Amino acid sequence: MTIRRCVHVALVLGAALFLMAASASAVSITYSTSGVFTLCSGGGQGTPGCIPSFGATAGASLTYALNPNSNSGVPSGINLGDFVLTCPSCGTAASLSGAFFQAFTFRLTITDATDGNATGYFLGSSTGGNVYSDASNIIINWGSLVTTSGNFGSTVFAIYTPTPIVAPNSGCPLGCGDTTVQGTVNSSGNAVPEPATLGLIGGGLLGLGVVLRRKKRA
Repeated sequence: MTIRRCVHVALVLGAALFLMAASASAVSITYSTSGVFTLCSGGGQGTPGCIPSFGATAGASLTYALNPNSNSGVPSGINLGDFVLTCPSCGTAASLSGAFFQAFTFRLTITDATDGNATGYFLGSSTGGNVYSDASNIIINWGSLVTTSGNFGSTVFAIYTPTPIVAPNSGCPLGCGDTTVQGTVNSSGNAVPEPATLGLIGGGLLGLGVVLRRKKRA
C-alpha cells in the first residue's frame, strides 16, 4: 500500500512539474510592428510607412501598411504588415507594357512591450524588377533581427524570407495587390507558475508528507 501511495504522489509531482515547465515556455508577449523607410535607390528618401515609385515608368507604386494593432500571446504565425502594389497604367505581361522598380531596401521595426519596449528591425532588400497588371517579379529578402535598444530577453522574433510581392491583380478577395509579411514570435522565458500548477505541487508535497509520516509511525 505504501509503495502504491508513493507512486501516486510521484505521478502528481511529475504532472505538476510538467505543467509548470509548459507554462514557463509560453510567456505571453505583447508587441507591435512599424515600418520605417530607409532607402530608395533612384527615388530619393521616403516617409515612414510609405515607399515611393522607385522610378516606375508606368505610375506604379509600392506602399507598406503598418500593423496598427498591438499583438499579444506567443503565436506561431503573425502578420507583420502588408505591402500593396498598384499600377493603374500597367498592361499585361504579354503586352510588355509595365513598370520597372529599381533596387531598394526597407526597414521593418519590431517593438516588444513585454521586454521594456525593446526594439529591433528586419532589413529587407530587393533588386527591384518588372511589374505588369498580372505579373510581378519583385522579391524582398530579409535579414535577421537587429536589436537597436533594450533587451528582448527570451523572446525570439523571426520573419519568413523571401517575400514575393504579388501582382496588382492578385491577393485579397478582389485582387488588391496585397502581400502580407509573415513571421513568428516565441518565448522560453520563466513564467510565474499558475495557481492550478502551484495547487498540484502543494497537494503532491502534502501527500508525500502524509505517506512519510505514516511510514515513520509504522
